[in-house]
Amino acid sequence: PGWLLSPAGRPYLDSILHKNQRRVFGLLERPALPPALAVPTVTYKLFLAGRSGVGKTALVAWLGGTPAPPAHHETLGIEATPLFWPAKPRASGRPVLFQLHLWD
Repeated sequence: PGWLLSPAGRPYLDSILHKNQRRVFGLLERPALPPALAVPTVTYKLFLAGRSGVGKTALVAWLGGTPAPPAHHETLGIEATPLFWPAKPRASGRPVLFQLHLWD
């Protein structure tokens, strides 16, 4: 569980942080890793659905490292938020970069 803060995992964490805050990536952007640290990217699309006002947009903002909207407003249509997270699965022992597309 502490791999990301270890010396081996720290370069991967630094690739998604900017000034100790999660960097916001655009839909076509991705973290820049040195060639020696290149890892496969595993992509998932997560669709959040639920009643109005239950906190779907606030959850996506919290996961993405951006401030949650201070007041409730309805999301018109669908907002897609890309989120990157490096991890080292126990089974493979090799780091991977998860790319999550959060659809709200």
